[in-house]
Amino acid sequence: MPISVRLPPRVEQKLAEYCVSHRVTRSEAVKQALDRLLETGAEKPSPWELGADIFARHERVKPTEDLARHSKRLLRERFRGKAK
Repeated sequence: MPISVRLPPRVEQKLAEYCVSHRVTRSEAVKQALDRLLETGAEKPSPWELGADIFARHERVKPTEDLARHSKRLLRERFRGKAK
């Protein structure tokens, strides 16, 4: 199905550069981009999935002291390089 799209000059230039460097036609590049957009757009990750790598780091380490109670001191030590 043919479709027409107006692109701003900078986007058109980037598309042309991409096509030359990857040796694909403009149509093929647009098809691939739309395919990726529509696949990932349908499956929005949950907040947990977005931060899983950050959360997992803290699950492995058991705090030796009350982090909330001593947060100012711990941060001060961390910034001064005295952290473990």
